[in-house]
Amino acid sequence: ARVCVVLGAQFGDEGKGKLADVLQSDFQYSARYNGGANAGHTLVVDGKRYAFHLLPCGLIQPTVTGVIGNGVVTNLTSLFNERTPLHEGGIDTRGRLKVSDRSHLLFDFHKQVDGLLESRRAGDKLGTTKQGIGPAYASKMTRNNVRVGMLKEDWEVFERYYLSAAEAHEMMFEVEVDTKSELERIKAYRAEMLEEDMITDTVLLVNKAYNAGERILVEGANAAMLDIDYGSYPFVTSSTTTAGGVCTGLGLSPEKIDCRLGVVKAYQTRVGSGPFPTELTDDLSGGDLPRGAPGTEIGAHLQKVGGEIGVTTGRKRRCGWIDIPLLQYSHLINNYSSINITKLDVLDDLEEIKICVQYRRKSTGEVLPAGAMPSTIESLYDVEAVYESMPGWAGKGKLSECSAYDELPTEARNYLDRIEKHVGCPITWIGVGPGREQMVTKGF
Repeated sequence: ARVCVVLGAQFGDEGKGKLADVLQSDFQYSARYNGGANAGHTLVVDGKRYAFHLLPCGLIQPTVTGVIGNGVVTNLTSLFNERTPLHEGGIDTRGRLKVSDRSHLLFDFHKQVDGLLESRRAGDKLGTTKQGIGPAYASKMTRNNVRVGMLKEDWEVFERYYLSAAEAHEMMFEVEVDTKSELERIKAYRAEMLEEDMITDTVLLVNKAYNAGERILVEGANAAMLDIDYGSYPFVTSSTTTAGGVCTGLGLSPEKIDCRLGVVKAYQTRVGSGPFPTELTDDLSGGDLPRGAPGTEIGAHLQKVGGEIGVTTGRKRRCGWIDIPLLQYSHLINNYSSINITKLDVLDDLEEIKICVQYRRKSTGEVLPAGAMPSTIESLYDVEAVYESMPGWAGKGKLSECSAYDELPTEARNYLDRIEKHVGCPITWIGVGPGREQMVTKGF
């Protein structure tokens, strides 16, 4: 594959960064096309942990060029704060990081507005990361923002555009913006960016790389069910998280995207509010089920063993059984070339494992066809999960000790086969532990 996209197939936090890290050595470019500093990938290199939120995690490899595409909203403070520990760890990104001149800047006032809007919401909060992502995209769409390329213009020109956007937000949202402090920071960042030739026409860059035969690995942020159009709206992010977003967020035409890899956790998690038909977590674990409801001890177990705490937010992730109707819908939209199952080892101690194979409406008893996903929150809350049960592999060895597919217990292989059959997509990689080497391959 010349252009390969790693996509989250569920609600995010599937472990996309690990697969991207494993694949990156075969690619010359590592690119982001959507979102902002609301992504969360953690990589371990030589015993040191690095958290990626905005930067493409392929930058961890010294020969890779990292690209922040035009579809990303870029907060300069986040960018420079994030790369500092990389440089301190001996991973120098200077000259290797390119930010699209068409990427929109995310300012402090976007974060202020994000927090303000969340605090004003009655009832269910959206569970936003409060990183300013939504307000930055809103500014972009209302044509009331500033793009990264403006930093290459005279400073007075940039300053004028910035102050205009800040003033508009002060008037609309009644926030007080410290423009002087932010402008001082941006001016210092601007000097570094210009010195390193960081601000780039990335549309031209990635297409020239493609035409020269170089390979581009694209990292999706968030996941299919958080897509602004296809996700569980309004409990979604503000960008296009699915494969189509690569074309608009990076400037690559559709026929160039020849590989789409769906990353699927062996169970399911969700951060924040919103419908979750297979949920097993109660309020003690940050979930929505009544305390002590049937299965909540399994949800608490998955959360503990899986270390399900958000990298970006520090929030507990709600946990539940794997959801096939969701994956069928996700596959319908993205047409995955293959799937990477992650964290299969977290299920090691379970005697019985359930798979949600259908959605059934509570109100009518109607079973939804494969690939159908209700478009409203009310209709999503109206579905109940129809389960198949399978024997687990408790007591039959730890998956973390397996280095080949054939070494997996029969029950684990049966579980994977069932997922493959229901989703209609081959599983190629299976994560059996947190280490980058703890990845079993199937079929090659």
